[in-house]
Amino acid sequence: MARLIEELRKLPGIGSKSAQRLAFHILRSGDQDAEALSTAIRDVKERLRLCSICNNITDVDPCLYCASPTRNQRLVCVVEEPTNIATIEKTRSWNGVFHVLHGTLSPLHGVGPEHLRTGNLMARAGRGELDEVILATSPTVEGEATASWLADLLRSSGVRITRIATGVPAGSDIEYADEVTMTRALEGRHDI
Repeated sequence: MARLIEELRKLPGIGSKSAQRLAFHILRSGDQDAEALSTAIRDVKERLRLCSICNNITDVDPCLYCASPTRNQRLVCVVEEPTNIATIEKTRSWNGVFHVLHGTLSPLHGVGPEHLRTGNLMARAGRGELDEVILATSPTVEGEATASWLADLLRSSGVRITRIATGVPAGSDIEYADEVTMTRALEGRHDI
């Protein structure tokens, strides 16, 4: 039981108490449920891999986005994590492909440039395979630093580099916008 609790504690967002609750839940669950959980974990580790082009998590290589003949392969949206792809896909307005960094620069947490997956993106840009790279990292200190660093890296390739807009969210009241959000909204204004 102690070993199971210790392994569960390694999961992100799971502390000692949560790990203990999960371990006891697993102990109380039926054999079929426990076996289904262990099989699901084993299957994920055996069958899923990173796409060799974009680093998305996939069971086929290249992934469905990179292999799609209907997507603009020369238009790349760079995101921090694979989970960010679903958010962009929900808009139903994106027809390009993705590149997943698997993190952001964070010196305080020991994450430097060598920890981000940029090699295949830089190679594609260097070969002239890209027209535009959209940097869609979060508007946090780490996301902004990552976008700035990546833009500097890509500049020499001659590819167009853009950044997603930030500012006042749709449906919110301008009265509640902080100074940084309002500044970004004013800087990102466009003609109507």
